[in-house]
Amino acid sequence: MSSSLLDLFNASVDVGGYPLYWREIIGNGFGFASAIGGLRRRVWAWPVGIIGNTILFTVFFGAAFALPDGRHPLYGQAFRQVFFILTSLYGWWRWNQSKAERGPEEPAITPRWASTRERWGYLMAALVGVLVMQGVFAAVGAGWPAPRWYYWTDAWIFVGSIVATYAMARGWTDFWLAWIAVDLVGVPLLWHSHYYPSAVLYAIYGGLVVYGFLVWRAAAREEKIEVGIEAETVNL
Repeated sequence: MSSSLLDLFNASVDVGGYPLYWREIIGNGFGFASAIGGLRRRVWAWPVGIIGNTILFTVFFGAAFALPDGRHPLYGQAFRQVFFILTSLYGWWRWNQSKAERGPEEPAITPRWASTRERWGYLMAALVGVLVMQGVFAAVGAGWPAPRWYYWTDAWIFVGSIVATYAMARGWTDFWLAWIAVDLVGVPLLWHSHYYPSAVLYAIYGGLVVYGFLVWRAAAREEKIEVGIEAETVNL
């Protein structure tokens, strides 16, 4: 990496002796904006989130380059950003297709709860995913003598985040509950691993997620009466 690129990569501000990387600030800022866009059911939430995911990948994977900040790389957190991008491309396409059938000021989708079959499907996928990914992460290793619980928590966050993003793409109100489950594990792990800005931001996300859940739950009740689930014309 050239000197100028390395300087940009390591650009930070000192907060109480902690190097707060601009990459971490900016990436989380895009993530927060994307969450607000998702709450409002706006298509732009997806490309904004993709930008944030790309930046945050460098944050969580960057410690693998032995940067002098005392932090361990979080490979699960890093590579979930890759899956975020892939799932977000699907969500971007799906919400665009739905938006094409609506007025310019209307939200992109009508929220609904997942059906019983859909809910069992994503819960079973999540269970199998956590079992498999903790083994994968343990086999790959963390680059430091991580305890076994670390791989379970990383797998929980990794799989739960993918499930939540997919559920958001489908317009399921359930996705907010999935994010709550992720944050309950993710915030303590980020704090324990010295990713303090991300931990604080994800704690703030918690409040936004609860509010978003209430907004989507109300919309699922009210808009179902007005436009019905049939307004969702894109199905996979």
